[in-house]
Amino acid sequence: MEKAINRQRVLLEHLRPSSSSSFVYGSDSSSSSPPISASACAAGDSAAYHRTSVFGDDVVIVAAYRTPICKAKRGGFKDTYADDLLAPVLKAVIEKTNVNPSEVGDIVVGTVLAPGSQRATECRMAAFYAGFPETVPIRTVNRQCSSGLQAVADVAAAIRAGFYDIGIGAGLESMTSSPLAWEGSVNPKVKIFEQAQNCLLPMGITSENVAHRFGVTRQEQDQAAVESHQRAAAATASGKFKDEIIPVPTKIVDPITGDEKPITISIDDGIRPNARSSDLAKLKPVFKKDGSTTAGNSSQVSDGAGAVLLMKRSIAVQKGLPILGVFRTFAAVGVDPAIMGVGPAAAIPAAVKAAGLELDDIDLFEINEAFASQFVYCRNKLELDPEKINVNGGAIALGHPLGATGARCVATLLHEMKRRGKDCRFGVISMCIGSGMGAAAVFERGDAVDDLCNARVVQSNSLLSKDAQ
Repeated sequence: MEKAINRQRVLLEHLRPSSSSSFVYGSDSSSSSPPISASACAAGDSAAYHRTSVFGDDVVIVAAYRTPICKAKRGGFKDTYADDLLAPVLKAVIEKTNVNPSEVGDIVVGTVLAPGSQRATECRMAAFYAGFPETVPIRTVNRQCSSGLQAVADVAAAIRAGFYDIGIGAGLESMTSSPLAWEGSVNPKVKIFEQAQNCLLPMGITSENVAHRFGVTRQEQDQAAVESHQRAAAATASGKFKDEIIPVPTKIVDPITGDEKPITISIDDGIRPNARSSDLAKLKPVFKKDGSTTAGNSSQVSDGAGAVLLMKRSIAVQKGLPILGVFRTFAAVGVDPAIMGVGPAAAIPAAVKAAGLELDDIDLFEINEAFASQFVYCRNKLELDPEKINVNGGAIALGHPLGATGARCVATLLHEMKRRGKDCRFGVISMCIGSGMGAAAVFERGDAVDDLCNARVVQSNSLLSKDAQ
């Protein structure tokens, strides 16, 4: 009975007396009780986001950091163990927030290429390096290129479900130590099912399929690559990435002498500030003789890690922690494996709709540039403003350490949204996924919960008053 009464009370709070309508239900008009009518919502679809700090069940992000992203096998992390990549970012989200590591309910790490049991153990080792006690559990998750974002979504879902109040979603990939490879034989049954067979297509071939099927030209792809490098170079030069990058002390081993040199990596090493379309045009296609996908308009094979600290809003407020962002929605969808790169074009609308928003409400996008072909297609298909997408460059310039990319994107997006302030309320992260999927998540800027900059204007008269006239 008490629950029913509470439900009625909540319902009545959404109704209010009408000051301009007549009482049309045949009741005694002299009654001291005013009529009840529904009021028109002046905020449109954005009303769901008129939040204040009393909404303690919001899942919020209070810290998001990443390592620099380095070229696999020849970059700054070529001699760095995978666990030594993950440990610094796990340590950073705790130390920079002064959260007691023993309060963390779980750590979920997105990772793709390494053998599952080995990588799970390496992640556990990294947690100990970072100062977490043995009581804090850790696990891995693999949804290909969206693994880092999936880890963040898994932690957000667990917090909402009440499993724990504080958790870390992270991502890790050392493509130096774990190259792309298929182990064992392939089930011959795959030849009977075309879509199953297409799951085995090289990613570069799926890029060529997207370019061919949807008419994405070589020139468009090369131009997108140039813009990625230019934006990443500008962000680096202006110091934007300093807010999200955790410098990593490591070593470089001379391949000839074996001598070790201590070094601290603090910047991404794959960015080409002087990239030009004329230079990229000289590169030969990699996957198809008459194709358009080259090493210059594809994402780089990279090493890196990232970590995101999430908790209930009420806990963050209690601890006095500034809120970097609010986790709103997540969606994963399936698409044709032969054109897996179209995944964001399907996933983004799904996630945005689940948030009660429209594409025009989104102020910033981080869309993973697995290949320029699929990036350009998704941008054009959704009719997105290029000035809102990957404003600090993307994976073509920065690199794509598969399991870490999602966590990297969270750090990049939320810090950029913080810099832009009231001009930037909602952001989206999305990527395509090998074997034919797409994933996307919607975030809200942390200090945007008390203003409705996206509110839509509607008539102020109540709906029932209009009907009664």
